[in-house]
Amino acid sequence: MMNRRQFLTRSALCGTAAWLTLGAPGKLLAAAAQGKTLGIQLYMVLKAYQDDPIGTLKTLKKIGYSEIEAIVTTTAKTLRDQLKEAGLSSPSLHYDSLGFEPGIEAAHVLGSRYIVSSMLPAIMQKERNTADADYSLDGAKRTADYANQLGEKARKAGLQYAYHNHHLEFSDVGGGQTFYDVLLKETDHKLVQFEMDCGWVHAGGKNPADYFKANPGRIPLMHAKDFLPGNSKDYPGAELGRGTLDYKPIMAAADAAGLKHCFVEQEGPFARMSQLEAARVDYDYLRPLR
Repeated sequence: MMNRRQFLTRSALCGTAAWLTLGAPGKLLAAAAQGKTLGIQLYMVLKAYQDDPIGTLKTLKKIGYSEIEAIVTTTAKTLRDQLKEAGLSSPSLHYDSLGFEPGIEAAHVLGSRYIVSSMLPAIMQKERNTADADYSLDGAKRTADYANQLGEKARKAGLQYAYHNHHLEFSDVGGGQTFYDVLLKETDHKLVQFEMDCGWVHAGGKNPADYFKANPGRIPLMHAKDFLPGNSKDYPGAELGRGTLDYKPIMAAADAAGLKHCFVEQEGPFARMSQLEAARVDYDYLRPLR
């Protein structure tokens, strides 16, 4: 079973995907009173969703999730109707293999505010027909320029573009800065915001809390993710609280920096438990921290 990074790379490079594409009660009540919702990236429960779309979405709602971050595997209208039946909303959409303009259309159908690139360097690699995604300093500057263009298109469509990271964005590109640092510096703050995947930040050797603290207002979205201990290049996913990351300081920094939506996303393989069982474990760990 491939993890999401491998899945996205294969999808972007080969073009084969057709994507249109419970804690303490007192704390739960306090979080609800503050209007802090908790969501899940639909990719995490993709197999369960494909096997039983409505049943899976209703189970997520029963667990406590109120939002999903969309990928659309049928049509945007179908997903919109399914979400409505389950009582869920979709404030954010990952567009990658669909193309940006169809992604804008899907976001409008779903009522999403954010349109997000899951793996922009791989998208650019495909469009430029190059052998590898470019994580050099020049590559970071080109990526920032391209992100600004996407951000302007999103703005004109009444949406907000956001950049989702993996671990290679935290590679050193010289001058004491990372690829991600260049993106933050060279993108227009109004056009380009960020979805911080905290698990991949940690895999890249950095502390997610540091980025939230240093960039208030720029990271409205996040993925709560963790990996099993060890140096496996396959990056096997771990349930939150059972991997290597302590999310208490991360969530505190994220909320202080203006976080708007937090989505759980766990990588496979789901050998220890099912996708929906893992979704419940992840929720029970993270909900008291919000």
